[in-house]
Amino acid sequence: MLTLGIESSCDDTAVALVENGRRVLSSVVASQSIAHQRTGGVIPEVAAREHLEVIRDTYCQALSEAGLGASAIDAICVTQGPGLMGSLLVGTSFAKGLALALAKPVVPVNHVHAHVYGSLLEYKGDSAALFPALALVVSGGHTHVYAMAHPLDFNLVAESIDDACGECFDKVAKLLGLGYPGGPAIERLAREGSPRLQMPAMMSKPGQEFNFSFSGLKTHMLYLLEKEEQPIVSPRLNDICASFQREAIGQIIRKVAGVSQRFCEYRTVIVAGGVAANGHFRSEIAKLDFTDVILPKLAYCSDNGAMIAALGHAVWQASSEPKLFAELSWEAFARYAERACD
Repeated sequence: MLTLGIESSCDDTAVALVENGRRVLSSVVASQSIAHQRTGGVIPEVAAREHLEVIRDTYCQALSEAGLGASAIDAICVTQGPGLMGSLLVGTSFAKGLALALAKPVVPVNHVHAHVYGSLLEYKGDSAALFPALALVVSGGHTHVYAMAHPLDFNLVAESIDDACGECFDKVAKLLGLGYPGGPAIERLAREGSPRLQMPAMMSKPGQEFNFSFSGLKTHMLYLLEKEEQPIVSPRLNDICASFQREAIGQIIRKVAGVSQRFCEYRTVIVAGGVAANGHFRSEIAKLDFTDVILPKLAYCSDNGAMIAALGHAVWQASSEPKLFAELSWEAFARYAERACD
C-alpha cells in the first residue's frame, strides 16, 4: 500500500511517499528557517504564506523522486493538528483537493503521534514486538510521554505544563544571540564547554511528578545573562550552553526514568521529535534501563511527511470500514484533538 504524507503544522512544508508504512520512497522537506531567522522565531502568518508558495512544488518533487505518478497513491494522509491554524489549513486544503481530484481517501493524522511512527521508519525488526512501550516525543512544541499498550494506543502520562523542551532551546538561543533554530547552535557550543554552572531543577508537585516544566530554567537563563559581561565570548559562552543543555536534557531523563518505574512492564522506549537529534540527549537516553531504546534516523527527527504517511497507513489498516473516514471531522485543530469534533 502506498501512502502520501503531507505535513504543514509549523514551519516545514513536507511531502513523502511511503510503502506499507515503513519503506520511504521519497521525503521532501521545504524548510522555512531562513524566512524566520529575521524575527528569531516562527511568525504564524508568514509560515502560512510560505506553505502556500511551495506545497504544490514539494508534492511534485516527492512524486518525481519516487518515480511514480499520482495514480499509484492509495491514500492521502495529512496533519490535522496540532499546529499553527493557518499552516494546517494550507496542508489540509491541499490534501482534500488532491483527494477529490484523484478520488482517493484522506486520512487525518495527529502530528505528535506521527512523530512516534517517524522513529519506526525503515526499522528492520518486527515493530509490533516492541509493544507495550513508552513513547517520548520531544520537539519544538511538544514534550510528551505516552504509555502505548499497542501501536495505536496513545495514553498520555506526562507532558510539559508550560514550554516544550525544543521551545526552551530556541528561546534561550535567542537570548544568547545564536539565531533560529536554537537547538543545533546550543549543542554545537556545548560540545566545547563544561557544564559547571548551577542550574535550577524542576520542583515536582503532587500529581505532577512526571510532568515537565522548562519555564523556570528559561527565566533563570534570562537573569543569568543579564548579569554577564556583554558580549559573552568563549569559553564562558560554551560553558553556559553546556550547563543549560545538561539540565534541560537531564530533566527529561529523570522524568522518563520515573515513568518507567511506574510502567515497569514497558521495557521499550521509542524516542521521537526534533530534540532526538541532539547528540547529548541520544547518549543519555541510551543509558536508561530499557531492553530496547528506539531512536529515529536523523532525517526523521524533525517534521517530515514520511511520519504522517506511516501513521496514516497504520490508521487506515486498522479500520475495518472505509466509511469511517467519510464520517470523520475534517476540521484542523490548533491544540487539542477532541476540540475538532465539537
